[in-house]
Amino acid sequence: MLISVPATSANLGPGFDTLGLSINLRNEIRIKESRFLSVSTKGEGSNNPKIKRNSMFLSIFNEHYKKLTNGKYNTFRFEFMNKIPISRGLGSSSAVIVSALTAAHVAAGVKYNKRKILNLALKYEPHPDNITPAVMGGFNVACLHEDRVYSKKHRLPNYLKAVLVIPNKTISTNRSRNVLPNSYHKSEVVFSLSHAAYMTGLFMTDSWEQLKIAARDKLHQERRMSMMPELFRVQTLAMENGALMSTLSGSGSTFFTLCYEDDAKKIANVLTETFTEYRVMICDLDNFGVTSKS
Repeated sequence: MLISVPATSANLGPGFDTLGLSINLRNEIRIKESRFLSVSTKGEGSNNPKIKRNSMFLSIFNEHYKKLTNGKYNTFRFEFMNKIPISRGLGSSSAVIVSALTAAHVAAGVKYNKRKILNLALKYEPHPDNITPAVMGGFNVACLHEDRVYSKKHRLPNYLKAVLVIPNKTISTNRSRNVLPNSYHKSEVVFSLSHAAYMTGLFMTDSWEQLKIAARDKLHQERRMSMMPELFRVQTLAMENGALMSTLSGSGSTFFTLCYEDDAKKIANVLTETFTEYRVMICDLDNFGVTSKS
């Protein structure tokens, strides 16, 4: 069995806990029946003992595999190839959750649909902005209603690219939420709500030129970026060199830039020359979400 799940970039500026898209930077898990449980990890996190054990994946997988098989227990060999950076705002935790749920169904021989996987994932990740594109692929707008995810997807064209600036330090999700105020001015809420709505309309109609306006936010982004002030310079340079939009990815620390394919190398080169200690990657966007092969 092979399970593959993409990275994601959530929020996209004003779409706090609501908007997200899928990036073709994938974790893969190969699963084989075995006499003994064994786990091997390569790539991102392979030198971190906690990540190397993949305890979160195994816990979710075992919980659901037993439910799906009415308590039957088989042992497996799990081979992880991780390409999604850990704790960098690219949905690494959502990738673990989504891949574990999908793997449990495939291993148990139980048919699944993506909407079921998405709603099961809510137990482990209560915000739908990352888990939705991880499952569905593409650009997604999602909301919660009575403990269910309702979402709409739009396929992303192959002439768009993502340029990722991945700092060598993290911003924890808990810390990034703690910098946010307990209350907002009505004007701030209206500003971000209107920009998120406008951004949704632009994505859904392949209208890219006004994303620079739609991507502005007053709820979370600048407050989080202030924890790593150099990110303001990342954003400025990206926009000055042809970016369609440039936003904090999730809660950070990665910065996500969307651009036309013809502008990607120029933007990446400028950012690489300026931020020599950071990783800069050009990635395709993804329209498939989680995939599985038996």
